[in-house]
This record gives sequence, C-alpha cells and structure tokens, in this order.
Amino acid sequence: MRRLLFLLGLVMFIAAAAAGCGAGKEQPEAEAEPVNLIISAAASLKDAAEELKDIYITKHPEVNITYNFASSGTLQKQIEEGAPADVFISAGKPQMDALAEKDLIVKETRQDLLSNEIVLITQSDSNLAGFEELAGSDVEKISIGTPESVPAGKYAKEALISLGLWEKIQPKLVFAKDVRQVLTYAETGNVDAGLVYRSDTVIGEGIKIVAAAPAGSHKPIVYPMAVIKGTGHPEEAKAFTEFISGEEAAQIFTKYGFKPLNK
Repeated sequence: MRRLLFLLGLVMFIAAAAAGCGAGKEQPEAEAEPVNLIISAAASLKDAAEELKDIYITKHPEVNITYNFASSGTLQKQIEEGAPADVFISAGKPQMDALAEKDLIVKETRQDLLSNEIVLITQSDSNLAGFEELAGSDVEKISIGTPESVPAGKYAKEALISLGLWEKIQPKLVFAKDVRQVLTYAETGNVDAGLVYRSDTVIGEGIKIVAAAPAGSHKPIVYPMAVIKGTGHPEEAKAFTEFISGEEAAQIFTKYGFKPLNK
C-alpha cells in the first residue's frame, strides 16, 4: 500500500511540475483577421482597380479589398440607403456632391483623382468615319450609358447636344446600365456605335476608336474619391486612398487610359 501511495504521489508531482513549466510559456497569439475594406467604384475603373488591389494587398496583407463596381449613380443610391462602403470612387462629381450634401463622406479626404475622355467606337470592320455620320441611314443603333445615372452617358449626351445630333438620333439610342455594357454592345455588334471612355477601349475586343468628343463639347470629366463617413475602418480606408492617389497607382491608371490628376 505504501508503495502504491508513493507512486501515486510521484505521478501527481510530475504532472504539477509539467503544468508549472507550461504556465510560464507565452501561448502563441491567434492571427488577427484582415480588415476588409469595401470600395464602391465606377464600373469604368474595374480593370485598373483589380490590378491595384493585387499590388496593395501584397504590401498590406492585413487588409482585404472587396470591390463593388456599378454605375456611379447606382453606387451613390446604395450608399445613401446604408449599403456598406468604406471608400467611394465616382466617375462624376454630381454623385459625390450628393453624398457630401447629406454629410455621408469625410470631406477632408475628398480629392479629384482622374480624368478621362469620351470617344466614339464601332466594330473594327465598320466604315463609320465620324460623329456626323451617326444621323445617317447606315447607323441603326447607338448605345450610351443612361445619362441620369451613368456619368459617361451624361457626358455623351452633352457632346451629342453640342454637335447638334441629340434630337436627330433619339430613335436609335440604346441606353445601358453602365459604360461597360455600352462596350459589350459594341463588341458584340448589338449596336453600330457607342460612346465610352477612352480607358474602356484599352480592354475592348474587336472595336476601334472613330473619334474623340471635341474639346469643350461636354463638362470636364473628373473622378472624385472620398472615404465614407460610416466606415468602420477610417485609418485603413484613408491609407488606401493615399495609395490610390500616389505615384505607383498613377502609372497603373495611365496604362489603362486614364489621366491622373495633380501628377
């Protein structure tokens, strides 16, 4: 019996000693979940933005980027209705102005990021030679973004009015939900011509630029950017906007046909 009690005591001593040694060691901390930033961005930015995302998360593995691409008007309405967003990059000033008026952006983070150009496109084998031919019988369908919600459509309408073509081509117009849909219509031959941003043509297939909208035919194209006031990650959101407005990002935007401002 004594021997059994001795052995039992020895086992308990060894167990206690092992526990004591373990107590002094720091347990490894669980890795923190990456911060997820939701970036609401105009559809025309898609390709450049995706490349910039890859660069950013490589440098900042603690941050994950989720994009919400749509027309600027649609994104504006979503933010007004409470949809989650940390940063908004619009293809037009009116949409950002509307959010500013409702105090939904961090005003000191607002900046004009990019410019662009409206161009007339057709399929590569088209004989269309200029804007003036849009009113001719050879052109049956012309696509632009819906002017009320798509900035590219608004600029296109202004240019067509300036050129005296708007009223003449009304029956031919096919309105699109965003500028990328206009590009798709032109690529597939569903329309004879479309008005898009020059940056969209960089990734277009089977299309060509016929002409650029004349200088002064529409309001200046400006892409403003700002942090959304309701963000749960203000520091990370601001850091992302600083990267997007920096020199490295400017080179990517230029590659995709945009014109970085203040560079």
